[in-house]
Amino acid sequence: MIGMIGTLPGAARAGSLPGFADCPVAVAAKHGPVPRLTFTDAQAKRYSSVIRNAARGSVNFAGHYILATWGCGAGCVMAAAIDVKTGRVTSLPFTVSDWPIDVTEPLAYRADSCLLIVRGSRNESAEHGTYHYAFDGKTFSLRKTASEFKR
Repeated sequence: MIGMIGTLPGAARAGSLPGFADCPVAVAAKHGPVPRLTFTDAQAKRYSSVIRNAARGSVNFAGHYILATWGCGAGCVMAAAIDVKTGRVTSLPFTVSDWPIDVTEPLAYRADSCLLIVRGSRNESAEHGTYHYAFDGKTFSLRKTASEFKR
């Protein structure tokens, strides 16, 4: 389990947005084959082929996870976190689209942080913004939002 999730010191300061350094985790050493994948939701099962393919990659998120991403239409992205120690797959609970403006990198993340920064529109809603989520190994918890556009 990832520690530090409840603290996010940068988020405690009024008006400040959390950064990667506010949610530090130790990066796992090189891993062998990922154990048999355990899909925790129907969305992950539906995209099992792309997730299995991504599981061959390197840790790129939250210490010992591979964040798999794939397209779900023009300007739309879906994602799931693969635990390289247990094989547990946790889907991002929404899609991210770049509409109404172009966002070249809708998801920002690092191997040494449990923070996921989402930029765009979640589930193609009218609100467009930047959303800061902390991942605890089971859920993505919204920590801070900076709205940028509402139609």
